[in-house]
Amino acid sequence: MAAAGLVANHAVNLTPDWLSSEHSTGTSIMAVEFDGGVVIGADSRTTTGAYIANRVTDKLTQVTDYIYCCRSGSAADTQAIADIVNYHCNFHKMEIGEEPEVKTAAHIFKEMCYSYRDELTAGIIVAGWDKKNGGQVYSIPLGGMCVRQAVSIGGSGSTYVYGYVDSCYKEGMTKEQCLEFTAKTLALAMFRDGSSGGIIRLAAITKDGVERKIITGNDIPKFYEG
Repeated sequence: MAAAGLVANHAVNLTPDWLSSEHSTGTSIMAVEFDGGVVIGADSRTTTGAYIANRVTDKLTQVTDYIYCCRSGSAADTQAIADIVNYHCNFHKMEIGEEPEVKTAAHIFKEMCYSYRDELTAGIIVAGWDKKNGGQVYSIPLGGMCVRQAVSIGGSGSTYVYGYVDSCYKEGMTKEQCLEFTAKTLALAMFRDGSSGGIIRLAAITKDGVERKIITGNDIPKFYEG
Protein backbone atom coordinates (compact mmCIF):
# COMPACT_ATOMS: atom_id res chain seq x y z
CA MET A 1 0.00 0.00 0.00
CA ALA A 2 2.77 2.40 0.94
CA ALA A 3 4.65 1.63 -2.27
CA ALA A 4 1.49 2.15 -4.33
CA GLY A 5 0.86 5.50 -2.67
CA LEU A 6 4.43 6.56 -3.34
CA VAL A 7 4.10 5.64 -7.02
CA ALA A 8 0.77 7.50 -7.28
CA ASN A 9 2.23 10.65 -5.72
CA HIS A 10 5.24 10.42 -8.01
CA ALA A 11 2.94 10.12 -11.04
CA VAL A 12 1.00 13.23 -9.98
CA ASN A 13 4.24 15.19 -9.66
CA LEU A 14 5.22 14.21 -13.20
CA THR A 15 2.02 15.68 -14.68
CA PRO A 16 2.92 18.69 -16.88
CA ASP A 17 1.71 21.99 -15.42
CA TRP A 18 0.14 23.02 -18.72
CA LEU A 19 -2.51 20.30 -18.37
CA SER A 20 -4.09 22.09 -15.42
CA SER A 21 -2.95 25.74 -15.72
CA GLU A 22 -5.19 28.45 -17.14
CA HIS A 23 -4.30 30.30 -20.31
CA SER A 24 -2.28 33.40 -19.40
CA THR A 25 -1.32 36.24 -21.70
CA GLY A 26 2.03 36.32 -19.84
CA THR A 27 2.70 39.53 -21.51
CA SER A 28 4.41 42.80 -22.22
CA ILE A 29 1.98 45.61 -23.02
CA MET A 30 2.49 49.35 -23.47
CA ALA A 31 0.70 52.58 -24.41
CA VAL A 32 2.01 56.12 -24.99
CA GLU A 33 0.20 59.42 -25.48
CA PHE A 34 1.26 61.86 -28.18
CA ASP A 35 -0.22 65.11 -29.47
CA GLY A 36 -3.23 63.94 -31.45
CA GLY A 37 -3.56 60.35 -30.29
CA VAL A 38 -1.98 57.31 -28.69
CA VAL A 39 0.28 54.41 -29.64
CA ILE A 40 -0.35 50.99 -28.15
CA GLY A 41 1.67 47.79 -28.43
CA ALA A 42 1.98 44.24 -27.16
CA ASP A 43 3.85 41.00 -27.67
CA SER A 44 1.90 37.95 -28.85
CA ARG A 45 2.75 35.03 -26.53
CA THR A 46 0.05 33.18 -24.57
CA THR A 47 1.23 30.57 -22.09
CA THR A 48 -0.40 27.70 -20.21
CA GLY A 49 2.09 27.08 -17.43
CA ALA A 50 5.42 26.56 -19.19
CA TYR A 51 3.73 25.61 -22.48
CA ILE A 52 3.30 28.27 -25.19
CA ALA A 53 -0.35 27.81 -26.18
CA ASN A 54 -0.40 30.56 -28.82
CA ARG A 55 2.52 32.51 -30.28
CA VAL A 56 0.50 35.01 -32.35
CA THR A 57 -2.18 36.18 -29.89
CA ASP A 58 -3.72 39.61 -30.51
CA LYS A 59 -3.67 41.36 -27.12
CA LEU A 60 -4.77 44.70 -28.60
CA THR A 61 -8.54 44.37 -28.28
CA GLN A 62 -11.02 46.79 -29.82
CA VAL A 63 -13.54 48.33 -27.43
CA THR A 64 -14.97 51.00 -29.78
CA ASP A 65 -13.85 52.48 -33.09
CA TYR A 66 -11.49 54.83 -31.22
CA ILE A 67 -10.74 52.95 -27.99
CA TYR A 68 -8.63 49.82 -27.52
CA CYS A 69 -7.41 47.90 -24.50
CA CYS A 70 -4.14 46.02 -23.96
CA ARG A 71 -4.72 42.81 -22.00
CA SER A 72 -2.47 41.07 -19.47
CA GLY A 73 -3.22 38.33 -16.96
CA SER A 74 -5.72 35.55 -17.52
CA ALA A 75 -6.71 35.35 -21.19
CA ALA A 76 -10.24 34.21 -20.33
CA ASP A 77 -10.79 36.94 -17.72
CA THR A 78 -9.52 39.79 -19.88
CA GLN A 79 -11.45 38.64 -22.96
CA ALA A 80 -14.67 38.45 -20.94
CA ILE A 81 -14.13 41.90 -19.40
CA ALA A 82 -13.36 43.43 -22.81
CA ASP A 83 -16.54 41.92 -24.28
CA ILE A 84 -18.65 43.30 -21.42
CA VAL A 85 -17.13 46.79 -21.69
CA ASN A 86 -17.63 46.71 -25.46
CA TYR A 87 -21.33 45.98 -24.88
CA HIS A 88 -21.69 48.85 -22.36
CA CYS A 89 -19.85 51.30 -24.63
CA ASN A 90 -22.02 50.43 -27.64
CA PHE A 91 -25.13 50.90 -25.51
CA HIS A 92 -23.78 54.23 -24.23
CA LYS A 93 -23.01 55.32 -27.82
CA MET A 94 -26.62 54.72 -28.80
CA GLU A 95 -27.83 56.71 -25.78
CA ILE A 96 -25.68 59.81 -26.37
CA GLY A 97 -25.51 59.64 -30.16
CA GLU A 98 -21.72 59.95 -30.37
CA GLU A 99 -18.51 58.08 -29.61
CA PRO A 100 -17.93 57.42 -25.87
CA GLU A 101 -15.04 59.17 -24.14
CA VAL A 102 -11.92 57.16 -23.34
CA LYS A 103 -12.36 58.04 -19.67
CA THR A 104 -15.83 56.48 -19.69
CA ALA A 105 -14.55 53.18 -21.07
CA ALA A 106 -11.66 53.18 -18.60
CA HIS A 107 -13.99 53.64 -15.65
CA ILE A 108 -16.21 50.78 -16.80
CA PHE A 109 -13.10 48.59 -16.89
CA LYS A 110 -12.17 49.87 -13.44
CA GLU A 111 -15.61 49.02 -12.01
CA MET A 112 -15.43 45.49 -13.41
CA CYS A 113 -11.87 44.88 -12.23
CA TYR A 114 -12.48 46.34 -8.77
CA SER A 115 -15.86 44.67 -8.15
CA TYR A 116 -14.47 41.24 -9.04
CA ARG A 117 -10.87 41.79 -7.90
CA ASP A 118 -10.84 38.56 -5.87
CA GLU A 119 -12.05 36.44 -8.81
CA LEU A 120 -10.20 38.04 -11.73
CA THR A 121 -6.59 38.16 -12.82
CA ALA A 122 -6.59 41.15 -15.14
CA GLY A 123 -4.18 44.01 -15.76
CA ILE A 124 -5.57 46.35 -18.41
CA ILE A 125 -4.30 49.43 -20.25
CA VAL A 126 -7.11 51.41 -21.89
CA ALA A 127 -6.07 53.84 -24.63
CA GLY A 128 -7.82 55.82 -27.31
CA TRP A 129 -8.90 59.17 -28.72
CA ASP A 130 -11.99 61.29 -28.22
CA LYS A 131 -12.90 64.77 -29.43
CA LYS A 132 -13.03 66.23 -25.92
CA ASN A 133 -9.66 65.20 -24.47
CA GLY A 134 -7.69 63.85 -27.45
CA GLY A 135 -5.38 60.87 -26.91
CA GLN A 136 -5.47 59.31 -23.43
CA VAL A 137 -3.93 56.33 -21.66
CA TYR A 138 -5.41 54.81 -18.49
CA SER A 139 -3.71 52.07 -16.49
CA ILE A 140 -5.89 49.60 -14.56
CA PRO A 141 -3.60 47.16 -12.71
CA LEU A 142 -4.59 44.14 -10.59
CA GLY A 143 -7.06 45.28 -7.94
CA GLY A 144 -8.97 47.80 -10.02
CA MET A 145 -7.17 51.11 -9.53
CA CYS A 146 -7.49 53.54 -12.46
CA VAL A 147 -4.94 56.25 -13.21
CA ARG A 148 -4.18 58.29 -16.33
CA GLN A 149 -0.53 58.17 -17.45
CA ALA A 150 1.39 59.69 -20.34
CA VAL A 151 3.14 56.34 -20.79
CA SER A 152 2.11 53.04 -19.26
CA ILE A 153 3.62 49.55 -19.32
CA GLY A 154 2.23 46.31 -17.91
CA GLY A 155 2.47 42.54 -17.80
CA SER A 156 5.25 40.26 -16.64
CA GLY A 157 7.77 41.73 -19.09
CA SER A 158 7.29 45.28 -17.83
CA THR A 159 9.47 44.69 -14.77
CA TYR A 160 12.54 44.44 -17.03
CA VAL A 161 12.04 47.74 -18.86
CA TYR A 162 10.99 50.38 -16.30
CA GLY A 163 14.49 51.86 -16.36
CA TYR A 164 14.55 51.99 -20.16
CA VAL A 165 11.13 53.68 -20.27
CA ASP A 166 12.10 56.22 -17.60
CA SER A 167 15.32 57.14 -19.41
CA CYS A 168 13.97 57.26 -22.97
CA TYR A 169 10.47 58.75 -22.63
CA LYS A 170 10.28 62.43 -23.60
CA GLU A 171 7.29 64.73 -23.58
CA GLY A 172 6.12 65.94 -26.98
CA MET A 173 7.18 62.89 -29.00
CA THR A 174 5.65 62.46 -32.47
CA LYS A 175 3.60 59.45 -33.55
CA GLU A 176 6.60 57.97 -35.37
CA GLN A 177 8.83 58.43 -32.31
CA CYS A 178 6.21 56.78 -30.09
CA LEU A 179 5.94 53.82 -32.48
CA GLU A 180 9.73 53.35 -32.42
CA PHE A 181 9.89 53.81 -28.64
CA THR A 182 7.13 51.24 -28.09
CA ALA A 183 8.69 48.70 -30.46
CA LYS A 184 12.10 48.95 -28.77
CA THR A 185 10.62 48.70 -25.27
CA LEU A 186 8.62 45.61 -26.16
CA ALA A 187 11.62 43.99 -27.89
CA LEU A 188 13.71 44.41 -24.72
CA ALA A 189 10.91 43.02 -22.54
CA MET A 190 10.39 40.04 -24.85
CA PHE A 191 14.07 39.13 -24.77
CA ARG A 192 14.31 39.12 -20.97
CA ASP A 193 10.88 37.73 -20.04
CA GLY A 194 10.18 34.06 -20.72
CA SER A 195 6.42 34.63 -20.73
CA SER A 196 6.67 37.27 -23.48
CA GLY A 197 7.64 36.68 -27.08
CA GLY A 198 6.42 36.11 -30.61
CA ILE A 199 5.75 39.18 -32.73
CA ILE A 200 5.16 42.84 -31.86
CA ARG A 201 1.74 44.27 -32.59
CA LEU A 202 1.43 48.08 -32.71
CA ALA A 203 -1.46 50.47 -33.31
CA ALA A 204 -1.77 54.25 -33.54
CA ILE A 205 -5.19 55.71 -32.68
CA THR A 206 -6.03 59.25 -33.83
CA LYS A 207 -9.10 61.22 -34.97
CA ASP A 208 -8.67 59.50 -38.34
CA GLY A 209 -9.08 56.02 -36.85
CA VAL A 210 -6.69 53.16 -36.14
CA GLU A 211 -3.49 52.27 -38.01
CA ARG A 212 -2.16 48.83 -37.16
CA LYS A 213 1.33 47.46 -37.71
CA ILE A 214 3.05 44.12 -37.10
CA ILE A 215 6.79 43.62 -36.57
CA THR A 216 8.05 40.09 -37.12
CA GLY A 217 11.26 38.07 -37.22
CA ASN A 218 14.40 39.96 -38.17
CA ASP A 219 12.54 43.30 -38.16
CA ILE A 220 12.16 43.19 -34.36
CA PRO A 221 14.72 45.62 -32.84
CA LYS A 222 17.93 43.92 -31.68
CA PHE A 223 19.99 44.77 -28.59
CA TYR A 224 22.92 43.34 -26.68
CA GLU A 225 22.10 39.73 -25.80
CA GLY A 226 24.79 38.81 -23.29
